[in-house]
Amino acid sequence: MIAMPIDKVDYDINTFFPLFSKYIYQLCNTEYRIAESTISVLRDFEADGVVYLELRTTPRASSGSSGSGGFSKDHYVAVILNAIHDFDRFAMSVYLILSIDRSNTASEAMAVVDLAIKYQSQGVLGIDLCGNPLKGDVSTYREAFAKARCHGLRVTLHFAEVPASSTGEELQTLLSFKPDRLGHVINVPDTIKNEIIDRRLGLELCLTCNVNAKLISGGFAAHHFSYWRNKGCPIVLCTDDVGIFGSTLSNEYLLAAKHFNLSRKELLDLCKSGIDSVFGSEDDKTKLRGVMKKIEDEL
Repeated sequence: MIAMPIDKVDYDINTFFPLFSKYIYQLCNTEYRIAESTISVLRDFEADGVVYLELRTTPRASSGSSGSGGFSKDHYVAVILNAIHDFDRFAMSVYLILSIDRSNTASEAMAVVDLAIKYQSQGVLGIDLCGNPLKGDVSTYREAFAKARCHGLRVTLHFAEVPASSTGEELQTLLSFKPDRLGHVINVPDTIKNEIIDRRLGLELCLTCNVNAKLISGGFAAHHFSYWRNKGCPIVLCTDDVGIFGSTLSNEYLLAAKHFNLSRKELLDLCKSGIDSVFGSEDDKTKLRGVMKKIEDEL
């Protein structure tokens, strides 16, 4: 059986998430496979020319089956961090963000934050809220995100992906978590847009994901990148998820340049604008500015 044909990239909101629970998690069910998958992902990003990478993952446990050994959520995170450290390339800085899934209970969410705190000194920079936007009550996670902020963890949230998760009540609750960045920002009411702009929140925009998953209509030219690009918010383009939609990070920037007629200078300015919103250290930001300066000098 072929669950993910190589040329299929049009997964929608109803078919995307089962890919993980039914197939991907079943394949990545041992320490070896988790580490191997992590290294493979890092190699792909490095080959694509990425110099700074924030990976995110939802901690999960396995009781083991068919002779495979089980692992705890703690051990799962440790395996990924060890793989990142073993990969260790000077040319690409790699950090980890731990995700709270919208199907998590309050105690499960708090456990994710506790893991992030435990591994903060080993490369975990922040907490994400992700998962099926048709599920869950985000107010459940208020205390978890408050604890994350108290411990200096950065916060990013999947935000207004679908109309059902874009009520004023939900979006105001999410903004009360004091996020540093917001992902997708598709179905955002004007009043909330103004608050995002006033707070100059970083925006994670995912062109291929939004088009192929049918989260927007009208194709790439109708993507809300055109709205947000001149609003003063730092923008970073993201893949979400390159393994599903088959678009590399460099291709996301190519698509932006192609469909929004970006000049080379505008493309470089877009890359530079995102530096202020990365979760890494000031040294990381200085390094990234140096990379951009070198590119500009060579043009």
